[in-house]
Amino acid sequence: MAAGGTFVTENKVLPGAYINFVSKARALGSIGERGVVAFCYDTGWGSGELVSVSASEFQTDSLRILGYSYTDEKMLPLRELFIGAEKVLLYTGQAGKAASVTEKEMTVTAAKAGTRGNSLSISVESDADSEGAYVIKTYMDGTLADSRTAASAEEFGDNGFIKIEGTLSETAGVSLSGGSDTAFTGATYSEFLKLIEEESFTVVLYDGDENETKGLFAAFTKRLRDEEGYKITCVLHDKAADYEGVINLTSPKELIYFTAGATAGAEINESLTNMAYTGEYNVNVNSTKARLRAAAAGGEFVFYNDFGTVRVLRDINSLVSISADKNSDFQNNQVIRVLDSIGNDVAVIFNSYYLGKVQNDELGRDIFRSEIIEYCGKLRSMRAIENFSSDDITVAKGKEKGDVIVSFLVEPVAAMEKLYMTCIVE
Repeated sequence: MAAGGTFVTENKVLPGAYINFVSKARALGSIGERGVVAFCYDTGWGSGELVSVSASEFQTDSLRILGYSYTDEKMLPLRELFIGAEKVLLYTGQAGKAASVTEKEMTVTAAKAGTRGNSLSISVESDADSEGAYVIKTYMDGTLADSRTAASAEEFGDNGFIKIEGTLSETAGVSLSGGSDTAFTGATYSEFLKLIEEESFTVVLYDGDENETKGLFAAFTKRLRDEEGYKITCVLHDKAADYEGVINLTSPKELIYFTAGATAGAEINESLTNMAYTGEYNVNVNSTKARLRAAAAGGEFVFYNDFGTVRVLRDINSLVSISADKNSDFQNNQVIRVLDSIGNDVAVIFNSYYLGKVQNDELGRDIFRSEIIEYCGKLRSMRAIENFSSDDITVAKGKEKGDVIVSFLVEPVAAMEKLYMTCIVE
């Protein structure tokens, strides 16, 4: 049989067919997904770990995941978040003690720690249709949450509400007790920020009033954006951070959840300016012209009353110190979304497809440049940037062998906000 296979150089000795299969050149990068909010919220039902909750999971499985049904008042902040968000990375604090109860030789323990486990109860009865099996029913606040059949505690396992150890035995109904929470402190929020630094998200939210904690979140955001290159946005209430990565909501604090969710879910070619509030809170907003002018000048994200409809005044961040490096465009959150998308997406393209994989010669740099040009074409087709030319991007070799220097001229697009019209009547 003749030799064959693939080749790197034309140096084969044996006769045969050496064939390489390669993909036709195409763009590898894409526009990154948005819509993820990282939030630290005490539900009394936690594991001490981050919980990733999608919008669909929140609607259909909130009781098991979070300890409350979707319609419960405790879930109102999350319902507001999910008006705009696609996913929430939720941290419910350090794990406290799990509720439990022992009945005969059977010990039942809440699947998660916290006071919410004290609302659990179970009943165990023999299964009339299967000898040696039991029907185990789990109740939360007296409402049936789960029912399943098992012949042993091992077979029952963990239903997301309770875990059973020992020997199953019939009981008409027993309640769990002894669950406790761990108080939220500065250490709780520090641990939360430590955990989310390993995750991918769009917006981080702090809904409290502690000035030191607000400063912690603002500093965390600035470090990730400026030192780590991770372009996230932080939403705080009444925090004049003077930074493009922090949104300072100064309208009623209840609107912070809607603001964070809408900010996370906004596409890079979308503005929140004049967006109507569609949440459940009944809020009164200050809509005097003097107050709104002061808010806009002070980098405050505010809502106003538009003939009975509460709306976002302007989609701006807390930046007020304008300079040659950061002009007024950097106050516009839509512009920041475009710039953040470019920063995040180009980094992903480089790290995923070029770092350590493509030679830093003229051909390699030309390929990388073509990749960025293709990516910008997608931004232009979305009307996120304009007046773009391939000449606006240069890729050159840096001082070190592996260094690549990219020069990038970009003009983000922003939504219309002001109309100046002169009407001449003859």
